[in-house]
Amino acid sequence: MSHSISAFQAAYIGIEVLIALVSVPGNVLVIWAVKVNQALRDATFCFIVSLAVADVAVGALVIPLAILINIGPQTYFHTCLMVACPVLILTQSSILALLAIAVDRYLRVKIPLREEEGVRPHHSPGLYCAISCCRLPWEGGPEPCLHPPGYKTVMTPRRAAVAIAGCWLLSLVVGLTPLFGWNNLQEVERAWVANGSVGEPVIKCEFEKVISMEYMVYFNFFVWVLPPLLLMVLIYLEVFYLIRKQLSKKVSASSGDPQKYYGKELKIAKSLALILFLFALSWLPLHILNCITLFCPSCHKPSILIYVAIFLTHGNSAMNPIVYAFRIQKFRVTFLKIWNDHFRCQSEPPTDEDLPEDKADD
Repeated sequence: MSHSISAFQAAYIGIEVLIALVSVPGNVLVIWAVKVNQALRDATFCFIVSLAVADVAVGALVIPLAILINIGPQTYFHTCLMVACPVLILTQSSILALLAIAVDRYLRVKIPLREEEGVRPHHSPGLYCAISCCRLPWEGGPEPCLHPPGYKTVMTPRRAAVAIAGCWLLSLVVGLTPLFGWNNLQEVERAWVANGSVGEPVIKCEFEKVISMEYMVYFNFFVWVLPPLLLMVLIYLEVFYLIRKQLSKKVSASSGDPQKYYGKELKIAKSLALILFLFALSWLPLHILNCITLFCPSCHKPSILIYVAIFLTHGNSAMNPIVYAFRIQKFRVTFLKIWNDHFRCQSEPPTDEDLPEDKADD
């Protein structure tokens, strides 16, 4: 059956398509930059790639599905439910990737760095030998710890990969929970049977018609969104405190250059905290509207407010590459190099400025 599209729907679709056209290429560029620049290969940028993959999927999958739902096709209940679940999976993946990034930045400033990394250890080595030793139990058991491990010893590429895989697995479990039974099927079936119909219900596919608001508020928001966001805020506050504390110390002649290291960490931490702030700013309005729907069913929610909240959630996927380009020099230099090499056909030989791993961000 054909559906006529109103002018309002056409405007909605146009904005969604614009967001997708910014989000997908921008985040593909982030993934590309990490692939081609060896300086972007540490754990933090691996977690950023995981976040970028989720954002690419938002532009390439979630936004087309959202447009489909907005048109309102008639579908079977479980078909509509499967259309609604991807956004839950990808949102959770983004939250867990942001949490992993926050924990990684905390480890970079908390764990004592070895002398050869330029910063004198300033914590008790026994503590870190106890919690991280040199191997995890599933990596062959502990081995003697003769020195306090540095960040690169604790956060190995293998452990980062395990963390990323764990984040995605947990996101699948959280996002697919409605398919396991926590949904509105019983309410829809009661209305379906009351109308004298038989078989699986056929409905106008809408998110709130298939996804339980109890699930969205009590489980999704109160368990898997709000606590991680609050934890990340506490982690970044601790990161800034530790960095400021180190920068305020007097530097001895034999301690290398900790001021340079912590100065760079401060700038990167500010950029990543901005990513977290934008994520919270983009997603909290929609979750607050869900709380209003659950706790005050009679309250009127203006349609324009709902659409703005939806645009914010989808638009967040397009924000991160812009922040990386303007705030993190390693990304900025690599983006420009990719542009010159592959789109302007003006390959430039690498210079000192192309290797910014030892240079603090502007």
